[in-house]
Amino acid sequence: MSLIPFIKWCLKGTLPVLTVAALASILLGVVETYIAALIGYIIDVLIESGANSLIANNWGLILAVAVFLFFLRPTTFFISSYLQSMVLSPGLRTLVAVRLHRWTLGHAKSYFDNDFAGRIAQKEVQASNALADAIVEIIHTVVFAIATVAAAFLIISSVDWRVGLIVVFWFVGFYFMMGFFLPRIKSRSAHRANAQAAATGQIVDTVSNISTVKLFANSSREDNAALAAFEVLKMSLCSYGRELIRFRTLMVLYASTLFFGVMVSCVYLWIGGSATAGEVVVAGSVAMRMMMMAGWVSFSLMTIYTNLGDVEDAMKTLAVPHVMVDEQGALPIIVKNGKIDFQNVSYSYGRDMGGLSDVSLSIKAGEKVGVVGASGAGKSTLVATLLRLHDPEKGSVLIDDTNISRVTQDSLRSQISMVTQETSMFNRTARENIIYGRPEATDEDVVDAAKRAGAHDFILSLLDNQGREGYEAFLGERGVKLSGGQRQRIALARAIIKNAPILVLDEATSALDSEVEAVIQEALRTVMEGKTVFAIAHRLSTISHMDRIVVMEEGRIVEIGTHHSLISKDGVYAGFWRRQSGGFLGVDTAA
Repeated sequence: MSLIPFIKWCLKGTLPVLTVAALASILLGVVETYIAALIGYIIDVLIESGANSLIANNWGLILAVAVFLFFLRPTTFFISSYLQSMVLSPGLRTLVAVRLHRWTLGHAKSYFDNDFAGRIAQKEVQASNALADAIVEIIHTVVFAIATVAAAFLIISSVDWRVGLIVVFWFVGFYFMMGFFLPRIKSRSAHRANAQAAATGQIVDTVSNISTVKLFANSSREDNAALAAFEVLKMSLCSYGRELIRFRTLMVLYASTLFFGVMVSCVYLWIGGSATAGEVVVAGSVAMRMMMMAGWVSFSLMTIYTNLGDVEDAMKTLAVPHVMVDEQGALPIIVKNGKIDFQNVSYSYGRDMGGLSDVSLSIKAGEKVGVVGASGAGKSTLVATLLRLHDPEKGSVLIDDTNISRVTQDSLRSQISMVTQETSMFNRTARENIIYGRPEATDEDVVDAAKRAGAHDFILSLLDNQGREGYEAFLGERGVKLSGGQRQRIALARAIIKNAPILVLDEATSALDSEVEAVIQEALRTVMEGKTVFAIAHRLSTISHMDRIVVMEEGRIVEIGTHHSLISKDGVYAGFWRRQSGGFLGVDTAA
């Protein structure tokens, strides 16, 4: 997507309010220009009327000037300022931020895996703020300036049309000058914004992994990485600054030519008797206002192009096409039983090997299936395919005989509860983390789920640094205030309250000690009741009680059976079991 279509997409639906704001800015520009000319008109009235008859002959004009100064100008200024500061700026920031965030959330998981979280967040904020600022500046400055130039041309042309042409030629030169400098400034601004985002991403990456930094005593290494990122940022800032200095210096010089040309021409006309003293002041005042305005407008245009550079830079990161999209007309899936069928599924991550290769597996409704295999065997890829985090390159996945590629992704995932080894916690309250599984759940539902997950007692003892207790205590970023077992029980409570017909367990207890694992396993038994269960495990004892166990190697299913039948077969699974059985008690290995 190019910049203009991207901006149109971001601003869709805002044309009416933008039009009203632009009209208010045009009116203000005209009013302000005539204010500059007012003193010249007054001088001519003073000369023509004389002191004795000034008020008697011009009371109507004096009243009109008073209305102009004390009603029309303040009212116009208020309306324009209100639209810009109270309507456009906050409204556009919110609209664009929400629209961009919604689009970003629609990206596949691989999109987030391939970038810094901090960098993506920075780009969202950067784009929404920069675009809102650019639009406000365009209306506040560009539209205002165009109206001012048009009014100035009319006023100065009323003195002499030839002097009015000076305004036209000067404006054309101003336009070409902007056309030369502003794209250069936009380009340097984009480099600056990219360097800023990279530096921010580096810092966020370090802070997010501060425990690892401390444990490995690598503060100096992270410091050097930050210094390198900020050195790149410094160079881009200097390049941007040099271009600004050249631009603004030449702009000040060029702006002076307008005032000089108009004044010299008007004085020449006055000497020849073709212009009054008041007309010279009118033209000179308006020209001086335009000269002063040129510096402000050029600075605002520079800001606009800087912001557009920031928007374009952010667009390259955020506005990439979604690779996982619902089919047109896709309907929500309705899961009544929870039967799962993998039919000749292959997925290789775009490589020649790895992933899945022609996997077929049928799981009956309510059946508990465990999946084992060495790292890289394809277990997690199989789960990702079930959740439709990617589509299979060949084959299909069906739930209750419905192809999941033909239903909406959100409805699919709403029918699947998942508990992983690396549980995700928001820096929100314990209650909010549990209710994430079903936002409409009541407080009683939350407490019941926590009790069933074995989490209620420790939740009641929580206390955060703001004095909030129990279910209202915040858990810290990624749940750092909780132990691994506590995080896992919160995740279980979340899965319980979701109450989806399909439950996926991805190494749900592999990172826990034996005592905590026993508690979690007991909680899991209650969660699994009446559900279709798909469980990945490295600790074979955690799935030995499953209805069936699927053994995978190099993306293929090599064995399927119960724990006892696979032990009797003395194949791949039995080899895994022999290597692990010494560490687990209470499991009968007899056939």
